[in-house]
Amino acid sequence: MQTLQVQGAPNLYVCESGALKKMAVFIKQQNFSKGLIIHGEKSWQVAKNYVDSVSLHTEQVKYRGDCTKQEVERISQVAKKSQVDYIVGVGGGKIIDLAKATAHNIQLPYIVVPTLASNCAPWTPLSVFYDEEGAFTHYEMFPQNAFMVAVDPQIIIDSPKSYLRAGIGDTIAKWYEAAVLAEGLEHKPLAVDVSLHAARLCRDVLIQDGASAMEALANQTVTPAFVKVMETIIMAGGMVGGFGDRYGRIAGAHSIHNGLTVLSETHDILHGDKVAYGILVQLALEDRFDEIEKLLSYYEELQLPASLTDLNILTQLEVACAKVAKAATKQGESIHFMEPSSEKAVLIAMKELETFVLNKRSDYTGL
Repeated sequence: MQTLQVQGAPNLYVCESGALKKMAVFIKQQNFSKGLIIHGEKSWQVAKNYVDSVSLHTEQVKYRGDCTKQEVERISQVAKKSQVDYIVGVGGGKIIDLAKATAHNIQLPYIVVPTLASNCAPWTPLSVFYDEEGAFTHYEMFPQNAFMVAVDPQIIIDSPKSYLRAGIGDTIAKWYEAAVLAEGLEHKPLAVDVSLHAARLCRDVLIQDGASAMEALANQTVTPAFVKVMETIIMAGGMVGGFGDRYGRIAGAHSIHNGLTVLSETHDILHGDKVAYGILVQLALEDRFDEIEKLLSYYEELQLPASLTDLNILTQLEVACAKVAKAATKQGESIHFMEPSSEKAVLIAMKELETFVLNKRSDYTGL
């Protein structure tokens, strides 16, 4: 039997209008005395009216860019100096990753208040680290889940459209990567079955309701479809890895994302958008162009990137492909959990994908 470490959920999860008021109640019930809120500028402008920072006796610190080892250490020192006994991360994935890593570093409980539905970071006890130049370095898993995840749809409905789109792209990948990781298991543990059910839910719900959720966001209206998509990204996305452990983590799509981070042109492209492109490269590696074709119309509808040009890579495509293929297949990358996974295979898959997408778009436009 396969040995799994199941970290299925945060201690508390609340998703409703007024969720942050309930957060305040739970904080007081735990007798926490003082907290440190980690936030960004835009995220705090949205969330501060919902957070009673005075009665909660919190201090605030603004993050400075990516989740790096240096930034975790800086914020840890702020927390120690302020003598706080819990951490709150208010914002998107990078801020939440900083909150998790800081809490782990100084052994404090943490609370997550997402202001975006851009990935499963609020649910998952994992942080993605980058270097000072913005290139991916590694992931770290932590033994501690969040004490609480407080999701208020009224906050997330106020987020930019691009982040929800990226969250959809990142979360659709859950199915394609988990399916590859688990396909070799002769006897699947129940936890892996739960993971795969959640992964399939990620794909099916987002393809069914993703466009409606995007429309609701554009209209600033919290609809059932919006809430379902938002929770699918945060909760179901987090459950895939939480129950599946190494069989529910990442494979080819995220390695392609990591490879793309070496290109300066992609540094302003959101994580989930790069992962969405990575899904197509992974499928090309598997020679599943029929599945790529099924996804392309959906990608076009949501404006998810399907080619390098969609990722702002407009010149020297051969050089760009070579750099991405090399970085995506370096030792330790998750792409090696699947076959083929060589640098040459990835390079060929990227080129084949470019040609396939270009031809399909020509068919759509009648050119």
